[in-house]
Amino acid sequence: MIVHDGYENLEGIKNAVVTIGTFDGIHLGHQEIISRVIELAKSVNGETALVTFWPHPRYVLGNNKDNLKLLTTFDEKAEILEQLGLDHIVRINFTKEFSQWTSEQFIQRIIISALHTKRLVIGYDHRFGKDREGGFEHLKKHSDRYGFEVEEIPKQTIDHVGISSTKIRNAVDEGKVELAHDFLGRFYEINGKVVSGDKIGKTLGFATANIQVEEPYKLVPADGAYAIIAEINSKQYKGMLNIGYRPTVDGKTKKIEANIFEFNDNIYGEKIKVSFIKRLRDEIKFNSKAELSNQLQKDKEKAIQILNQQH
Repeated sequence: MIVHDGYENLEGIKNAVVTIGTFDGIHLGHQEIISRVIELAKSVNGETALVTFWPHPRYVLGNNKDNLKLLTTFDEKAEILEQLGLDHIVRINFTKEFSQWTSEQFIQRIIISALHTKRLVIGYDHRFGKDREGGFEHLKKHSDRYGFEVEEIPKQTIDHVGISSTKIRNAVDEGKVELAHDFLGRFYEINGKVVSGDKIGKTLGFATANIQVEEPYKLVPADGAYAIIAEINSKQYKGMLNIGYRPTVDGKTKKIEANIFEFNDNIYGEKIKVSFIKRLRDEIKFNSKAELSNQLQKDKEKAIQILNQQH
């Protein structure tokens, strides 16, 4: 897969079958669109492309008043799209100036002139152009003039509930990582770097890896304890993880700490990927470190039971 920064120098995308959107989370609804794009590309002996925007338009247009956090960083999104089999990502630098483009300018400059699109596939609610004026109806009406075919993918549901990035963000924000899994079609993940901590976990018999998430806009699940799978240097390990302020030891700052089972390597500075399997409990203030240590042992037993069912 090739990532193109900007649309100005695109060359050689053969019989392009294109979709457009931010695709935060690449949930099952997005995957349905990608699947259709790939299917159509095979039928016309073409290549697939996603036109996406970075930063997220809401950061540029709304000053992020609602403190939006994202399900996927750009790198995470690219990794998932490559696994799905996409050929090209065209990353448009979203600016205030770009937001003033009309839908006609967007279609003419990017979809037609830059990509020479043969087929365009969009989600049921996709709007584009200044004031979100462009959509499926406009594209369908003018597709002969534009010289490409257009197709709309209907809304995807699970148990009659519509899938959306907003619903998944709310689930993750509330610690409902299993619900997020159902909508994403995979476990919710964070990526970070292992940094040195205060070694309190070790004194309790549970050494932890402190994780620093380097992307400020990445959504971290609600405070509490979770059963996790940690991936370090392409190897997977079972573990448990706590997010929060550690009230029992008078923690002042929010930390993400993973206890990786049967693992003693020095991994300071290493990259780590965490998959959230199930929430174990809320963060609790215990009366003593001994009480906390006892609870951690119970958490570990519960986590092992959950993780053994997964693998």
